[in-house]
Amino acid sequence: MTRPAPDGVTLTVKVVPRASKPGLSVDDDGTLRARLHSPPVEGAANEELIAMLAAAFGSPRRAVTILGGAHSRTKRVRLEGVDTQRAAAVMARLSGGEQPRPRRTPRR
Repeated sequence: MTRPAPDGVTLTVKVVPRASKPGLSVDDDGTLRARLHSPPVEGAANEELIAMLAAAFGSPRRAVTILGGAHSRTKRVRLEGVDTQRAAAVMARLSGGEQPRPRRTPRR
């Protein structure tokens, strides 16, 4: 579900932590589902979600904010700088099965 926000869009995302195959998809009812490899421990799953959404929508990580549900499987996420048309285009691409490749960050 997509709602316009003053500076971007707000999405409802259902999260599946510890998934064997990470990725984003759109359910039949239009809900964005994020399968994450990370466990929900010490914010690791939230960080992976932010990186995954930033890669999918072509935004920097700082433009993605978890508004609600930080400790829940259903989250409200705000994407700043993303308009409704761009969000609809990305959701349409994801419902077709195409998966964005997240940028790898080097380990220290």
